[in-house]
Amino acid sequence: MTQHRFRWLPLTLALVASIASHARDTAPAGSQDPLEMQRARAAWLAAKSNKVYYAPQFDLSALPAYQPQQKLSGTIRHWGSNYLADSNLAKCLEDGFRKFQPDVTFEDNLKSTFIGMASLYMDRADVAAMGRKATWEETQAFQRVLESQPVEIAMATGSLDIPGWTWALTPVLHKDNPLAKLTLPQLDGIFGAQRDGGWKGNEWDPKEARGPEKNIRTWGQLGLIGEWANKPIHVYGYNLNYHFPRDFAEKVMGGGYKWNETMREFSNAAAPDGKTLISAGDLLIKAVADDKYGITYTSIKYLNAQTKTVPLARTAIGPFLMPTLQTVQSRAYPLTREVYYYTYQRPGQEMNPRVKEYLRFVLSREGQACVQSDGKYLPMTAAFAAEQRAKLEAGGKAAKADGG
Repeated sequence: MTQHRFRWLPLTLALVASIASHARDTAPAGSQDPLEMQRARAAWLAAKSNKVYYAPQFDLSALPAYQPQQKLSGTIRHWGSNYLADSNLAKCLEDGFRKFQPDVTFEDNLKSTFIGMASLYMDRADVAAMGRKATWEETQAFQRVLESQPVEIAMATGSLDIPGWTWALTPVLHKDNPLAKLTLPQLDGIFGAQRDGGWKGNEWDPKEARGPEKNIRTWGQLGLIGEWANKPIHVYGYNLNYHFPRDFAEKVMGGGYKWNETMREFSNAAAPDGKTLISAGDLLIKAVADDKYGITYTSIKYLNAQTKTVPLARTAIGPFLMPTLQTVQSRAYPLTREVYYYTYQRPGQEMNPRVKEYLRFVLSREGQACVQSDGKYLPMTAAFAAEQRAKLEAGGKAAKADGG
């Protein structure tokens, strides 16, 4: 056993040395000052707020029309994601709901997903919009304060490729790479490492454990031959403090968070003019464009002439699908993402009736028509919306299926 392990040591050291050498030549440029980046981000968002990126084209007739269950009055404290306010979506949803419930008003503080969960457990909000799933830390804090789990309801499907609007994750290779397709287990092998389990919310699941024999570190392990067979895979990824890696880890790595030991991390940066945001996605694409043995994951928005994506499947059985507006909206593409509302229901008590009615509206034909007319996020399928309505009625306890 010892001899077998040491036989691979020279190859392992060579792989690490090769990747480290390449890393020194691909250092990202731009200011990392957080306030400069925030100002550049604000200007970047302002240019996108009213833009409709795709024309309404999905048939929403299978979604149920909203039928109020009761007449309500009072205020809904609505906090969280700025992307609802940096577009027309929040206004459309709130105005649409008030056509049915004119005595309900909204108190909005839509500055960032980062304030969403805290606004709930500190009793500043009744419902929180979040452009991603709650993190382990957020869920743990909620549980410590309120001694319960948050109610999680998906309110839209993420976009295909609109930066900021929860776009589908897409593997990206150099254009000269002969690889023709990938699966989620292969992505796990490339980007992940051996692990003892994974997180489902804030619950540890040891069934997601896997050993080092499933690590994929050379292109030959993916079936490539010739000059590619022994070449190391150069892995590039987002800074692990960003939410993209968390979404990727949940969908690809079973909620595990042990990454390829040689992965290079990239972050956003502010250009010298202080007004332009240099996206980490652009920097990741440049790294792969300059390195034919590289791989990353980002949005197809960032692809250029030197890079490509390949069809992706959940398992080797398939189907292998490219990311398109249709495969993402239908939720067939494996790395489609979701946008969420979170609220609370204390043990033994009913959910806030105003919040419950509002979420029922969001999941209705009228609510999803707002999503579609805004032209950034994608409207839910009837099946996916039905799953969320079932969760809403059960206080968020129903299991969420992958497809939809």
